[in-house]
Amino acid sequence: MSLTWYIIRGSGLVAFGLLSASMIWGLMVSGKVFGRAVKAKGLQWLHESLGLAALLATVVHIVALSMDEFVDFTWLDILVPGVAEWEPLATTLGVVALWSMALVSLSFYVKRWIGQSAWRTIHYLSFGVFLSGLLHGALAGTDSSNPFVVALYVGATAAIILLTAIRIIGDRGRSTPDRTVRRQPERKVSTTP
Repeated sequence: MSLTWYIIRGSGLVAFGLLSASMIWGLMVSGKVFGRAVKAKGLQWLHESLGLAALLATVVHIVALSMDEFVDFTWLDILVPGVAEWEPLATTLGVVALWSMALVSLSFYVKRWIGQSAWRTIHYLSFGVFLSGLLHGALAGTDSSNPFVVALYVGATAAIILLTAIRIIGDRGRSTPDRTVRRQPERKVSTTP
């Protein structure tokens, strides 16, 4: 096996690991697992940094793919969904994950112009990025049967599902209106014109 092949495999796994860590950290922060301590200490930068590192590892992955002579990917195959002939579904999922990850990562830098609501909507794409990356790795990755890789895929997926459930339950608890009925003060009706 060539050095390029090791770089392709390694950078793909590193990208998935960093993406998973970014998702897990983001869910922990947004789900208030740590309470207000995380926001107070300004540790939200870790979520952003992990996402950017995942994007950088993905760029290394695709550059190495462009140099590989075994499959002979063109830049069109690498950057346009549905073009590659080798493992078309898996490759398309990887391309979709790349562009979606870039959009989510870059949204940090335009948040003040697009607003919190649009930023949050863009961030929901992270779930699609994770699923696409997971399926891409499982379908196209040559290490998918390796116990370490299986543990990475299963562990990351379980953590994200659990933290998402915690977040949803927490959001429901915060958005439930107070159901106690308050008595309205009685109005005194004036009988004089």
